[in-house]
Amino acid sequence: MVQLTRIYTRGGDKGKTSLATGKRVPKHDLRVQTYGTVDETNAVLGLARLYTRTPALAEADAMLARIQNDLFDLGADLCTPAVSSDSTRPTLRVVAAQVQRLEREIDAMNASLTPLASFILPGGTAAAAHLHLARTICRRAERLLTELMDAEPDETNPVVLQYLNRLSDHLFVLARHVNDHGTADVLWIPGDNTREP
Repeated sequence: MVQLTRIYTRGGDKGKTSLATGKRVPKHDLRVQTYGTVDETNAVLGLARLYTRTPALAEADAMLARIQNDLFDLGADLCTPAVSSDSTRPTLRVVAAQVQRLEREIDAMNASLTPLASFILPGGTAAAAHLHLARTICRRAERLLTELMDAEPDETNPVVLQYLNRLSDHLFVLARHVNDHGTADVLWIPGDNTREP
């Protein structure tokens, strides 16, 4: 269990931060940007949960609680480059079972949704709007991660990429699910504003 006794350390006052290995890197380091964006995704999920803590959305809220915990696991994974793992203590890694759980939840939710006849616009209910925002931030984290994996191909757990890719799909389907099973989705009408008044 993590124990935080001091919130500020002054360690970052010169623009550097520490990875889990103790290595000091600039705060703009690509690895730090990646797990920082994962943290941003998690923060927006916290906002979404303000709207899912109802009896009607209890299942969605439980999914989001599990995902928030997974994202802390994922941040810890990213904070510990694979090639420099300290063999004297266990390293927390995201595992395939976490990705598979997301897939099962996507399939279960998708089975009850109204089929899509168009792309949908982010919105509908407050919960759905926040989930769409989290989805777009998750996609940004995924883009940063692919750049990191190109730069440091042997230092990042490939399951992290699978998890983020699946999570953005999950958040899309969950947004539709909390939009009254898709009936409250806001549909894109191509070219709707191009017509003469």
